[in-house]
Amino acid sequence: MTRTIVFVVTACCAVPLAAAQAPSNAAAVPRTADGRPDFSGIWQALTTASWNIQDHSAEKDVPAGQGIVEGNEIPYLPSAREKRGENSRNRLTADPVTKCSQPGVPRIMYMPYPFQIAQSPAYLAFLFEYGHTTRHIRLNSPHPPGPIEWALGDSRARWDGDTLVVDVVHFNDQTWFDRAGNFHSEEMHLVERFALLDRDHIRYEVTVEDPKVFSRPWKMSMILYRRVESNLQILDYECQSFES
Repeated sequence: MTRTIVFVVTACCAVPLAAAQAPSNAAAVPRTADGRPDFSGIWQALTTASWNIQDHSAEKDVPAGQGIVEGNEIPYLPSAREKRGENSRNRLTADPVTKCSQPGVPRIMYMPYPFQIAQSPAYLAFLFEYGHTTRHIRLNSPHPPGPIEWALGDSRARWDGDTLVVDVVHFNDQTWFDRAGNFHSEEMHLVERFALLDRDHIRYEVTVEDPKVFSRPWKMSMILYRRVESNLQILDYECQSFES
């Protein structure tokens, strides 16, 4: 009898304990007046991807980190793989960011600095601390005719349910994905997906296509975290090139 009573009490107590420990999937997603997910706020990626988008060990001035590439493999064409190796060998001076050039998209999304999103029904502005960079993302409008070569490309968005899908084209070939030398050509095409998981977390995914450099499309993903400190604001980051 005693054993039975103990079992019943333990089982009853375990149910609410398990429920309390389970992660909540019912957290409210903030929404705009028109019912769309509201991405407004200051966000930051907590990743070492700007140094290397793949898994990597620590080295001088580079923190160790886990990669953001799906499967940790980048499908370079043979000639492009040779170029990537050359970039890597010369990375300390060849990385465009060392010259204070634009990081480009998608690298600007995972630079180790905060950025702010301002949102309206037809437009989102991404205001980055790094280099006073601003991304303009326009909804439900076509890309302008090309060819156009911009570091940030041209971003046009639509809603897929609660996910913001951004199509980006019209790049130049003067930006890298990271300090490790991973690169692209002017034919790169990106599809980004922004999904609010809850008030303070965005799941960011980007699919990369570039037939001049890669044998197939490939994907990167990470979490963007809301900065919640009181009185937080985007500050001035004035890049200084240390080239002699």
